[in-house]
Amino acid sequence: MLSTPLPAAERIEAALQRAVDALKPPTCPPRLAAALRHAVFPAGGRLRPQLLLAVAGACGDDLPRLSDGAAAAIELLHCASLVHDDLPCFDAAAERRGRPSVHCAFGEGLAVLAGDGLIVAAFDVLAQSAASAAAAAARLPVVLRMVAGGVGPSGGIVAGQAWEAEPTVDLERYHDAKTGALFEAAVLAGAAAAGAEPGAWAGVGVRLGGAYQIADDIADVLADPKRLGKPVGRDRQLDRPSAVRRLGIEAATKLLNTRMEEALERIPACGGREALRAQIAQIAARPLRSLRAGSLAIREGGSARQRG
Repeated sequence: MLSTPLPAAERIEAALQRAVDALKPPTCPPRLAAALRHAVFPAGGRLRPQLLLAVAGACGDDLPRLSDGAAAAIELLHCASLVHDDLPCFDAAAERRGRPSVHCAFGEGLAVLAGDGLIVAAFDVLAQSAASAAAAAARLPVVLRMVAGGVGPSGGIVAGQAWEAEPTVDLERYHDAKTGALFEAAVLAGAAAAGAEPGAWAGVGVRLGGAYQIADDIADVLADPKRLGKPVGRDRQLDRPSAVRRLGIEAATKLLNTRMEEALERIPACGGREALRAQIAQIAARPLRSLRAGSLAIREGGSARQRG
């Protein structure tokens, strides 16, 4: 008898629990194990792994263990980037997801090691997810390349962080690397895990990620830090590139909606394309719903509209 597939959120949390449960004493020092768990749980938005599984589902998702492993790897890499981003040498952020950031809870040294450990764990989880099926092993090199591209120094998260050290930076290039690259990796890895051609999906994730980063820039100006779960006003304090600082809130909001519309338009022909468009719009719009830029409202998958 075929079992009923778990919902995406349950699949993601189960895969992450398995990954983090493997990082425990006696082989992993107790405080490091606690720091690793603190970095991953409780759940944040889990937008990137949900996006990966949505694309994999649209492409057939015939190897769910592989797609689950890819989703967990993407989220572990994202969590690692947040641990490092919060460090005193970068953002010096004391809070993340409404709790003390890892370096505040466990010290700077363990935070560095926890971020490094999550990066290693991500690729270990991905490798293990392909270990029991020849078809999964055959797809693994492409999936691995897609995931690695989202974090590397050539246009990935590492590049995004490094752009902040440059005297000048193109805003779109910065957004694409800092945030768009891992969204793009999620989309491409989801397609590759399901045996589809990832190139057909190129550009979807990076535009979604660009929209998300612009929303984050707006939130840095407008949001309530308690509701956001992290400090606000950091872009100005750290003199970071920001869509709001470059364009103003109204123009940034319009650009956000343009990026969302472009992403949805680029979804290729696949099973249930319209349903997938709606699903991706819902996933991507979740962090945008609370943003209100003056008299502007951000609409899911659409353009800004005036509020009466």
